Amino acid sequence: MRIGAHVRQDSDPIGWGEQLGAEVIQMFVVDPQSWAKPEPHPLAEQIKASPIDVVVHSSYQINVASTNNRLRMPSRQAVALQAQAAAELGAFGLVVHGGHVRSDAELAAGVDNWRKLFERQADKGGFAVPILIENTAGGNHAMARHFDAIGRLWDAVGEFGAGFCLDTCHAWAGGEDLVGIVDRIKGITGRIDLVHLNSSRDEFDSGADRHANFADGTIDPQLLAEVCRTAGAPVILETPAEGVADDLKYLREHLG
Repeated sequence: MRIGAHVRQDSDPIGWGEQLGAEVIQMFVVDPQSWAKPEPHPLAEQIKASPIDVVVHSSYQINVASTNNRLRMPSRQAVALQAQAAAELGAFGLVVHGGHVRSDAELAAGVDNWRKLFERQADKGGFAVPILIENTAGGNHAMARHFDAIGRLWDAVGEFGAGFCLDTCHAWAGGEDLVGIVDRIKGITGRIDLVHLNSSRDEFDSGADRHANFADGTIDPQLLAEVCRTAGAPVILETPAEGVADDLKYLREHLG
């Protein structure tokens, strides 16, 4: 089991990971709030050569489910470009949020747009790294908040080799019980490729995406450790920076 955290210093991700004692790190390849095209990382060779595994998180504004062409089309391009940049760092995947549509009437179109992302890229030889779809915390018209919605999405994209990233804060805030969650999600997707192991600042089913350190959050840390223990996947902490070292220490002490 490889455990680590999201990088707080993109200029030297491996150095930051080594300082933390991480076995895996997550990083961005662009400003997560921008539509910028990825530039070659100056430490790409060091990142690729390091024994620390790397996964890349896509920029936040991407929404491939959208029925708005002005959002969906640049989102598709951004996924492909960021996947290529991830491959150039030796990353094992690109995490992409499930996204949302504007109404229940558009949900089927949102699922179809996700399928088209993979279909169109398949015609170009596929993505440079696996796309890991992440469950999200809020939104009444979200593609991957509730597990029944994830099931509908997986019926459309599973055949293309899509991966799954399970975020514990998002599941909790989205109203999905964490007890037995690993078996439940594997029953839908057949896989968990990455875990974002985060506590929540908010109560169950709040719909709020606000991460917390284990000692400060509303999720029982023992339950988080159980998800980590049973998922059989790399684990990334996206908890607040001031407590991430303590969170890693807690996990290592409770995963024996």
